[in-house]
Amino acid sequence: MGVQPDLRQPLIRDLSESDLPRRHWRGDDEDGGVWLFESVEGDGEQWAIRQIEIRAGRQVHRYWWRHLQDEHGFLTDQALEIWNLTEISAPAFEAVWEAGG
Repeated sequence: MGVQPDLRQPLIRDLSESDLPRRHWRGDDEDGGVWLFESVEGDGEQWAIRQIEIRAGRQVHRYWWRHLQDEHGFLTDQALEIWNLTEISAPAFEAVWEAGG
């Protein structure tokens, strides 16, 4: 049996390559980790197209359409609950994205 393709990939790629406005978010978890998201709006909700997870031990995991999941986690497949997040600047997100690569 082969690995099934992730059906989210074409949709997330299309959103990522679109000219839709981006927003950037930060969330902190109870274990001392940080989550960063780049999102676009769809159906009145914010959908993650890039995600960074920084664990309490400072391990960094990045997810986007070319890398949707691995043994550590995955790009969220739910709309973001933005009331639990703080909006951050695009340059702040990009700096962490580049540093995490």
